[in-house]
Amino acid sequence: MQLDWLHVLNFKNAQEREISFQPGINCLVGPNGKGKTNLLDAIYYLCFTKSFLNTSDTQNIRLDEPFFMLEGRFRKEGNEEHIQVSFKRGQKKQVRRNKKEYEKMADHIGFLPAVMVCPQYSTIVIGGSEERRRWLDTLISQFDPLYLQNLMNYQRVLLQRNSLIKQMVESNRWDEGTLSVYDAQLAKYGQEVYQVRIQFIDEFMPVFNEFYQFITSGAEEVGLKISSQLDQGKNYAALLTENRHKDRALQYTTAGIHKDDLEFTIHRMSIKKFGSQGQQKSFLTALKLAEQHFLKGKLNTSPILMLDDVFDKLDPQRVKQLIKNISSEGFGQVFITDTGSDKLKHLFEELGIQAKFYDI
Repeated sequence: MQLDWLHVLNFKNAQEREISFQPGINCLVGPNGKGKTNLLDAIYYLCFTKSFLNTSDTQNIRLDEPFFMLEGRFRKEGNEEHIQVSFKRGQKKQVRRNKKEYEKMADHIGFLPAVMVCPQYSTIVIGGSEERRRWLDTLISQFDPLYLQNLMNYQRVLLQRNSLIKQMVESNRWDEGTLSVYDAQLAKYGQEVYQVRIQFIDEFMPVFNEFYQFITSGAEEVGLKISSQLDQGKNYAALLTENRHKDRALQYTTAGIHKDDLEFTIHRMSIKKFGSQGQQKSFLTALKLAEQHFLKGKLNTSPILMLDDVFDKLDPQRVKQLIKNISSEGFGQVFITDTGSDKLKHLFEELGIQAKFYDI
């Protein structure tokens, strides 16, 4: 799969811009603040119907403009796919595939698989559990529509249960029977999500380890695993029942898969606490490269890979290893942003790798 053409209108700092891309490596170079990252975000938006930087669609509209629009011509399995995303202040966002609007945006997820690597995603490694769950859920949802549906159902029931708990506490009318109805639904969807997460980590870990060893030339031992309240075969419904007194005191659901976390380790110690900045960045980069490779195996197409300012804080040897990896046969289309065009061009020439450069 690849992106042949991109059209951006009133998106962030870009008034209007059109760019055609090549199948292999595309390098967007120029000073900071010129919009390189915003172009990657536009590509991401077309793949995921949302920004990887701003949660509010309104924040993506160019200053003083009433709307933004993004268009992309993609090539997938020999077919041309035209994707358009538009959003006007105060109105509903529209996503169209070949001029036909989606009824549910969730139907688009996974159709154009993509992987983003950027400094903002360092929170996956050093941030809170919510960031790691979001990464995990986004990845799995691209190849498993049922997982996405179960996750959305779980989140819907969770909101309803939390609202019910708050109402019961405020009215001083605690209704165990009504709560049990929500518990049964939460346990059903939550158990399904948990099992897929466990299976995914088992399959993903060897792929991730291979990429990390390649980037670091086998210098470090790393690991990742799920940390959940459901570990050791804990019964989901029983878990919810056991925590009802805590739920009542805090007025929200305190137990469940929405509390899951991922443990990232280096030499069997937390990389968040004991890893250097270079090790943490290598970990994140390997995680994302493994994500790209894993999705390719699941979807039988190469996801677009976007690398935004990834070379900072990586030593020269790791940078070379990374470039060798992303330029290997069958890796797919790659987008790279960097401030130093001469340095990057020299590195590609030294390695004998073809890349197209765009001055932004």
